[in-house]
Amino acid sequence: MNIQALMQQAQTMQKQVEANVEKAKKELASKEVQAEAGNGLVKVTMTGRHVVKRISIDPSLLEDEPDMIEDLIAAAINDAVRQADELSDATLAQATSGMGLPPGMQGLFG
Repeated sequence: MNIQALMQQAQTMQKQVEANVEKAKKELASKEVQAEAGNGLVKVTMTGRHVVKRISIDPSLLEDEPDMIEDLIAAAINDAVRQADELSDATLAQATSGMGLPPGMQGLFG
């Protein structure tokens, strides 16, 4: 086996993985997840790249204690982050699939 040919093949694969990962990152920036807390009293919309796009607070909640509102906002944001992480993991795994990378190596490109 020619080592130079093997190195060229590895470089080609690396470029392909990098291109796929960049495409996946752009895709994640346009995808959104929505999370809620307090049975929908607080809703958060976030991109797959963890950018909060919207926070919606039911007007009836504004009459309650500020601490409760803050807790519900934090809970909704944390749920949105979890969903965005899952979306990111799935999208990046798809971008690097078929490349023959060992399990766990896909995460290096996130």
